[in-house]
Amino acid sequence: MKRVVITGAGTINALGHSVPATLEAMREGRCGIGELEFRDVERLAIRIGGQVRGFEAEGRFNRQQMSLYDRFTQFTLTAAKEAIAQSGLEFHGELSAKAGVVLGNSGGGMQTLDENYRSVYEDGKNRVHPFVVPKLMNNAAAGHVSMQFNLKGPSFTVSTACASSNHAMAQAFQMVRSGMSPVMITGGSESMLCFGGVKAWEGLRVMSKDACRPFSANRNGMVQGEGAGVFVFEEYDHAKTRGAEILCEVIGFAMSSDAADIVMPSKQGAARAIAGALQDARVSASEVGYINAHGTGTAANDKTECAAVADVFGPHADSLMISSTKSMHGHLIGGTGAVELLACIMALRDGVIAPTIGYEEPDPECALDVVPNEAREARVEVALSNAFAFGGLNAVLALRRV
Repeated sequence: MKRVVITGAGTINALGHSVPATLEAMREGRCGIGELEFRDVERLAIRIGGQVRGFEAEGRFNRQQMSLYDRFTQFTLTAAKEAIAQSGLEFHGELSAKAGVVLGNSGGGMQTLDENYRSVYEDGKNRVHPFVVPKLMNNAAAGHVSMQFNLKGPSFTVSTACASSNHAMAQAFQMVRSGMSPVMITGGSESMLCFGGVKAWEGLRVMSKDACRPFSANRNGMVQGEGAGVFVFEEYDHAKTRGAEILCEVIGFAMSSDAADIVMPSKQGAARAIAGALQDARVSASEVGYINAHGTGTAANDKTECAAVADVFGPHADSLMISSTKSMHGHLIGGTGAVELLACIMALRDGVIAPTIGYEEPDPECALDVVPNEAREARVEVALSNAFAFGGLNAVLALRRV
């Protein structure tokens, strides 16, 4: 099997419009969650989120592109541009024919859907723009990334709710590892922060009205975010031959299904995915130094995840650092695993562990080192990124310092 490394990273999210800005915010423990600003927000009970601010799409895309790009696609293209620029790759000839893109997304063009439902049902219009369907479809971002960067290999979108990005990156990893493609562009994006998107989530009664406090005893729910994270997964020898800078190595992944409940997580399902990722990566539990947790800030998720970690790692669980960056950037649903992978790269490459901010009260059912409130310097050789989704769909990635 081929070795797989990451040679480029890009992002835009509530913490920053680039990878350096995002990592700086994570180091500082800065919170990107604030009051939401969009039409009809006053009709919502939930009015906070990790909204991307100061993003001027009109300055990045022309009029024709704007007619085709929903906000989640705009975010994806912005992150992809940064990632590919860092990698130094250009896609021509054989590389273009084999390289592809696999992205995670859950809601698709929610902004477009919201705007056009309002236009038809509230404003009484009988016609919508002819590009509504290609603008809102879940695979729009993958299609536009493939077209913009001349990627003619396998390209598709994975939609598995909150595990979408991790499932997508796992597929990209497998394609490069198997030799199918020397390079894959992968990650995920989401933009559900609009009236209809937040209103739907309100119905679940899992949202916080004031803050995201994962693992803290006084937590009261999750907070949504938006944005994108995109990476260049490349075959190791291909990267070394061209002298590419390597950010870290992807060494394993595993997926599992709870097969139990559509919304309530299962400790056994999460534990199987974590243990499977270690087995696939051929590392022992004691080699793992950091886990970027799914850590949504809901009681059900936090307690279940901590119990699964304790089961898999045994006594070593007490030596692990585990943090949830959702406390800073919010839960990006289908895009969340991609932005969170940046925290794993920072831990491996820079020796900086992103904190879980908003932590106020210890919870005996989450009695792990959750790196509360302040970043920490530590040498980490192996890191895991957890994603556990509605539907009982779990995906865990393992990465190693190079």
